[in-house]
Amino acid sequence: MSIKIAVFGQAPFGRDVTTRLAKAGHEIVAVHVPPDSGSRADPLAEEAEGRGWPLFRYKGYRRKGSAIPERVDEYLALGAELNVLPFTTVILPPEIIDAPRHRSVCFHPSVLPAFRGGSALAWQIIEGAEETGISVFQPDEGVDTGPLYLQKRGYSIPKTANTASLYFDTLYPLGVEAMVETVAAIDSGTATLTSQSEEGASFQGLVNDEVARLDLAQDVDALDRRIRGCDPQPGAWLRLRDETIRLHGCRIEPTSRDAGAPGEVLAVDESGLLLAVRGGALRVQKVRRETGKKLALESGLVVGDRLV
Repeated sequence: MSIKIAVFGQAPFGRDVTTRLAKAGHEIVAVHVPPDSGSRADPLAEEAEGRGWPLFRYKGYRRKGSAIPERVDEYLALGAELNVLPFTTVILPPEIIDAPRHRSVCFHPSVLPAFRGGSALAWQIIEGAEETGISVFQPDEGVDTGPLYLQKRGYSIPKTANTASLYFDTLYPLGVEAMVETVAAIDSGTATLTSQSEEGASFQGLVNDEVARLDLAQDVDALDRRIRGCDPQPGAWLRLRDETIRLHGCRIEPTSRDAGAPGEVLAVDESGLLLAVRGGALRVQKVRRETGKKLALESGLVVGDRLV
């Protein structure tokens, strides 16, 4: 048996899920990837072009809140029996998301209903969650609120993790396997759906520059989590005079309590920049200034500089 699948995704994760589904014998009838936003070509789009899968590069499928009819018609003409959303940032209209006979399956990097929203990885670190996992669910009209096909939970979040390491070291491989497993269950008729409980539900907005702005009134633990949660993007930041200074690669440094005024640069050496904060100090490996990201030793910051 096999299913005709339309994929809405991007990035290496989207590529790896799609190639695994093709290897399992499913027919990829369409691949939808947003247009490239930078100099790097999208891995899923490249894979689709190389394999001859029908490829569509649209920014969205809605206009003024309604589905774009010609894009819906184009989608329907390919006869997908299931939509697979392994890594998608577009909001699909009901005319697409609910159209196939098996509807849609979507990946989310948290144990739902906790940490709904588009920055689940970052918020788990920022808010100090100790464990993580993944969810595969059927999308509905809400944000990450649909019924669940499958969850994998109980994976510890390292105290030194940032969003990239948490994703690539733990949730990425779990997610690929979970998506493939879910589609296999749908194909065999053994898949079941369980409504999400609202107990423990939470929704966090996107981690943008407003969220990434550090508040030096917070203590060393909270600041460490926020820097790691905003690493690599958008990068937690402070100001040095009129310049934004973004901090990457953070750990708490054992030091005397309140070793300096919050925001004061205590040292700059090969091991990084040592920044005084309330209750301790933070060691920062890399600094991103207007001239680009550099090792702290090459950043131009000096002992005595005060970030605010």
